Amino acid sequence: MDRLQDDNLLVMELFSALLHERACPFTKEEVEGFALDVGLDNHSAFCALVCAVCGLDSDMNPRHRQLAEKYIRPALKRMDTAPYLADPFYQNIRLPEKEKGEWKLTHQQYAPYEMFCYDDTRQMADGREIPCIGYFTESFHYPAVLQKGRLWMAITPNEVETMKADIAAAHGKILVLGLGLGYYAYMTAQMEDVSHVTVVELDENVIRLFEEELLPQFPNKEKIRVINADAFAYVEKEAAGEQYDFVYADIWHDVLDGTPMYLHFKALEEYVPGADWRYWVEKSMLIWLRGLIREEATQGEGKLGKMFAALPKEEYLSLEKLRQQAKHIPWQWLENG
Repeated sequence: MDRLQDDNLLVMELFSALLHERACPFTKEEVEGFALDVGLDNHSAFCALVCAVCGLDSDMNPRHRQLAEKYIRPALKRMDTAPYLADPFYQNIRLPEKEKGEWKLTHQQYAPYEMFCYDDTRQMADGREIPCIGYFTESFHYPAVLQKGRLWMAITPNEVETMKADIAAAHGKILVLGLGLGYYAYMTAQMEDVSHVTVVELDENVIRLFEEELLPQFPNKEKIRVINADAFAYVEKEAAGEQYDFVYADIWHDVLDGTPMYLHFKALEEYVPGADWRYWVEKSMLIWLRGLIREEATQGEGKLGKMFAALPKEEYLSLEKLRQQAKHIPWQWLENG
């Protein structure tokens, strides 16, 4: 089990470094030229090149070959642009190039063979944790909102796939924590089972951009209201009186900055009694948190390690049990990384 968990962590670190430093290490011509040279199809050639970039010598090193076969190749997927080009938001909402304060509405693109995370980490029956890394073989342009030049939200495969289940589950009177481009509000407001969508957003300029440029294009926009407030304060002080049926939280960039906020919200769930709470990329955050707990508990170090060291491993190796435990973990322990 320890070797498996070590492999899971190693592969997560390899892909994290790739996506942050070299998401597009090859041109289309390089990949397809290499495929011709070695007699492989384009996808197999791309997988081989990614293994090489990761420093894996699959021919000479059995350990590297195992990582390539069990992790790297299963992680990589050639994506079809058609389902995402057909997404209702992508089809119906026109995004102007517009700025307010430190925020900007714009468009960005994936280059051919540029890698990106397209969904939550997959858990395999044998315990492997496989990152979902996709690429297109053609350019893909997508609407985005930037804060000080940093991507905050975009209508990419990642947004579409990681929100799909939580959109389908939405019902009744919904509270959405975090606005972005309003994708979650757009999709849920069109559902018959959804009566109202209240969105809480801290930044006034984000709200202005949304209400001026995007909301007028929304069908069923009468269902949507936006409140300018801190999400944590609103949940703690205001939400109980509204009798929400469903809460969706998405105010973080990624797993690392999101996990402390996730734990904070978990501790506040009781302030919205009876509501069904959902969180963006919750499974990936729990997987990352589990890895941290395992490391600290094994070494007997850190506050998390001491909290879980006395518990059976199944109390935190199981994601469902860890989800239940999460509301008891002080979010401040992770606030500063």
